[in-house]
Amino acid sequence: MRTIYKCVAGLDVHKRTVVATRMRVTADQQLAWETETFGTTTPELLQLHDWLQGWPCTHVAMESTGDYWKPVYNLLEDDFELLVVNAQHVKHVPGRKTDVKDAEWLAELMLHGLLKASFIPPKPQRALRELTRYRTRLIQERSRTVNRVQKLLEGANIKLSSVVTDIQGVSARKMLAELAEGNTNAGAMAELAKGRLRNKIPELVKALTGVVHPHHRFLLSQQLAHIDFLDSQIEAIGTEIERQLTAMSHPPEPPETGSDTSDTKTATWRGPQDWLAAADLLDTVPGINARAAQGILAEIGIDMTRFPSDGHLCSWAGAAPGNHQSGGKRYSGRTTKGNHTLMSILVQCAHSAVRTKGTFFKARYHRLAARRGKKRAIVAIAHSMLKAIWHMLTTGEVYRDLGADYYDERSKDRKIAYHTRQLEKLTGSEVQVALAVAAT
Repeated sequence: MRTIYKCVAGLDVHKRTVVATRMRVTADQQLAWETETFGTTTPELLQLHDWLQGWPCTHVAMESTGDYWKPVYNLLEDDFELLVVNAQHVKHVPGRKTDVKDAEWLAELMLHGLLKASFIPPKPQRALRELTRYRTRLIQERSRTVNRVQKLLEGANIKLSSVVTDIQGVSARKMLAELAEGNTNAGAMAELAKGRLRNKIPELVKALTGVVHPHHRFLLSQQLAHIDFLDSQIEAIGTEIERQLTAMSHPPEPPETGSDTSDTKTATWRGPQDWLAAADLLDTVPGINARAAQGILAEIGIDMTRFPSDGHLCSWAGAAPGNHQSGGKRYSGRTTKGNHTLMSILVQCAHSAVRTKGTFFKARYHRLAARRGKKRAIVAIAHSMLKAIWHMLTTGEVYRDLGADYYDERSKDRKIAYHTRQLEKLTGSEVQVALAVAAT
């Protein structure tokens, strides 16, 4: 088999050890390799770095085993061409499974150019990812705590959620604070309502009358304090994300050349040149707000030349339908595995987009949900949104909605003929349709 590289290495990474194999083609076209085991502390990984440079190796491959590859990647990425590969793609022959064999197999595959690297963003984008993902975890924890408050209120016979929409709103929050401090006067607490909620004061008095014990008040005060703490943390993380985006807003490096994209659409990058502009650009899509735009950019970046086409991006994210065919039969087309964080954001945005009146996404969702079900329809909307995002970041153009009547306009004559036939069936006579000409 033809060798692509002259000197490479394969790393089998674990929590405490890294088994490394360096392999090269000698002057007499013979294959030589050496294997060593190193620890995973920073001094030991620096020894691995020097050992790899001893031959020297140009390309280094490792499997994406949990988070254990990250310390190795941090110390080697500046001096080597690193490839983090999917373990499912490099399975060895069954029955020959050892750490040494795994490292040798990775090095051999790397030598022949048979490995496909996973997308690893540059350092600034990885930092942005950690910030946005941690903010998501904090928001999820806040939602769980709010649900705990609701559960506690139900146990104390307080039916506040039956009257107010959000128990963390301004009025409801004041009522809960009074309840936590020991106030048992339901009428006084109901008078804290503001705005249109004052029209429901009689209902509030009934809802706030319950059986509240001391342990209920203690737990409620603790949960409310935890919610306040999470709110402050989310705000602080948001400020740091803004600072990180500002620091990253500089002209990007020119795209890498030499990749084989002969069978795909090669992207010509004319998109936004800084991260803040890209976030503002994505904010024009229905269903995507500033926070969602930051999360999407943290996952995919702003340089779409990494993805030769919108289909490549959707497949990488796990939004594209699967392709499973054998014996002339097509089997399950469920979506492939991909970036779960990105898909979670896109699905949330899709739910918001299909509730926005007069949009193409709303029309497409109802068209698909009637035939394929709501869950498949939401995934299809997320797929469409991601394709639109790829084109926006590639061309730099703002989102242009096709409109809620896109499908009707596309098949206007067919729909007119269909409804005409329906009228004829109902009336039993011929129906003539006269189209009004719009005044110019």
